[in-house]
Amino acid sequence: MKEKIGLVLEGGGLRGIYTSGVLDYFIDENIYFPYVIGVSMGACNAASYVSKQRGRNKTVNTCFLKDKRYISYRGLLKTGSLFGMDFIFDDIPNRLVPFDYQQFAQSGQKFIIGATDCETGKPVYYLKDECDDILKVIKASSSLPFVSKFVEYEGRELLDGGISDSIPVRKSLVDGNEKVVVVLTRDEGYLKKPVKFKKLVYRRYNQYPNLVDSIINRHQMYNETLSLVRELEKQGRAFVIRPSHPLKIGRAERNKEKLLALYEYGYNEAKMMGEKLKAFINE
Repeated sequence: MKEKIGLVLEGGGLRGIYTSGVLDYFIDENIYFPYVIGVSMGACNAASYVSKQRGRNKTVNTCFLKDKRYISYRGLLKTGSLFGMDFIFDDIPNRLVPFDYQQFAQSGQKFIIGATDCETGKPVYYLKDECDDILKVIKASSSLPFVSKFVEYEGRELLDGGISDSIPVRKSLVDGNEKVVVVLTRDEGYLKKPVKFKKLVYRRYNQYPNLVDSIINRHQMYNETLSLVRELEKQGRAFVIRPSHPLKIGRAERNKEKLLALYEYGYNEAKMMGEKLKAFINE
């Protein structure tokens, strides 16, 4: 594999189990990119891919759906978090579905996690080898607005990386990659629409005007990035794996059968594109 190629992973909540399937196909085929960047669920998926733990994200995202420690609307009312972030980023990786810290640290892959700085509204990026608490950074990247609390790390208050850089293709290019493989969790015809609840955004985050601006303008940033991806495809510099039809899966989907089917769908779509992908990587 050529060195100047990056793997870019979109988030999307539990739609991201599609990406889990794609990455498990990569592991089966021994396809490891020298550079990996992800936000939110994309970062969660990337961590298990970098640690070479096939099936781990499939297990994590389907085996705890009925566990109130994992997701609970009552918890949202009581604590301000829909997802049990401490359970997800402490109990699960450290006890229930162990994360292989040693393999992760030994990996030669460069792994970057994107989050949003609530003060500036801008993306901030954290390199695997420079983080003293990698799971806290991924937790920050995965903390969705309105249903999660801020995560404090290195003097910053952080939220979901998808707010400010949903598909971090530009960061991959800025870091020197000449080509990118992009895994999306939306179909080709998807365009993000403006938020409908602007007053709620202003009310909830009135002390963070730059964050408000990023949330309000997210659709513009997202759609401009899709245009960039299309242009890179025309130039032969991007290879895109995405669902071939709209996914009827929500960010907080709790139907295990639907999620397992989506995982298989991602795996099989990557497999069908496998030879073209390998040709793109090696050309």
